[in-house]
Amino acid sequence: MRCNPPRLLACAVLGTLAATVPAWAQSSVSINGLLDAGVYRGFDGVNQLGTIQRSNVAISGFEDLGGGLKAVFRLGTRLELDTGNTEGAGVKPFWHDESTVGLQGSWGTVRVGRALTAMWAQDWKFDPWANFNRIASPAWYQWHALTPSDPFGNNGTAEYGRINNGIFYDSPQIAGFTLRLSASPERQTALGATGRPYSVVVEYDRQAVAAMAALERNSLGDKNAFLAGKYRFGSAAVMLAHDFSRNAANVSESRATTLGGTYQMGATTLKAGFGHQRLNQDTNRFVSVGADYALSKRTTLYASLGNKRDAHVESRTAFGVGMSHAF
Repeated sequence: MRCNPPRLLACAVLGTLAATVPAWAQSSVSINGLLDAGVYRGFDGVNQLGTIQRSNVAISGFEDLGGGLKAVFRLGTRLELDTGNTEGAGVKPFWHDESTVGLQGSWGTVRVGRALTAMWAQDWKFDPWANFNRIASPAWYQWHALTPSDPFGNNGTAEYGRINNGIFYDSPQIAGFTLRLSASPERQTALGATGRPYSVVVEYDRQAVAAMAALERNSLGDKNAFLAGKYRFGSAAVMLAHDFSRNAANVSESRATTLGGTYQMGATTLKAGFGHQRLNQDTNRFVSVGADYALSKRTTLYASLGNKRDAHVESRTAFGVGMSHAF
């Protein structure tokens, strides 16, 4: 359009729209999460209504910078659905789950901030309950027992899973293999801190086979080695994991082996798990079963049953039913 003087204003408006529309098309922000609540009797023998799996809400997004490069971010928090409180209110930060910003390209993804370590971000794939269920998950009770990822990460108290002031890298998948790294450039000044934390993961996932090997060290020198595998056949999957954690300060050791399986029948998924842990000289066992019924792709009804037999403690059973909705 030729911009004669009477048309200057229209030209300016059209030019502004032409410049801004591509920017809108090349960026995205979304809100997602999982809301979960159930009625259950815990291992303490108390009847409760609350979160059985972990409820969370996250804001994430990206901007296409051109040339195959994207800016990415994620802000996530966890909450207790029965009260509306944030998980660990007063101890854990509000953005407890994740607060990162980074870049993504053909070479992989780099993020900085607070997030799950490389090991904790991927181990859930080898537990029928995704290391996520307070009643039935063997992983929840037996993995990584002596190695908090950040001993001082929650306002001075231990954090199991995440590190503050972290750098996180995920490589592209090559021939089924993915390399994942996390570390902090900061050296903690707290009493007993001996170095910077790091986590290294090599993951394989192709066709019916998935596997993972991980090594993690926290700032106190506690170390964790983790090895797991999964085999999928038809509607079933079996998974095996071994976790070894060592507390440097107390020279304590935990060796845990877990076995799990899932079987899908239409909208129903059956689950079973077993865990055996050797904690110093004590032996702990865990057995669980459960079932999920998918009302839709996002909404699930489930039932869980778990039994713990810890050394020097009588056998205890927990059970419950709940509902989760992903969005």
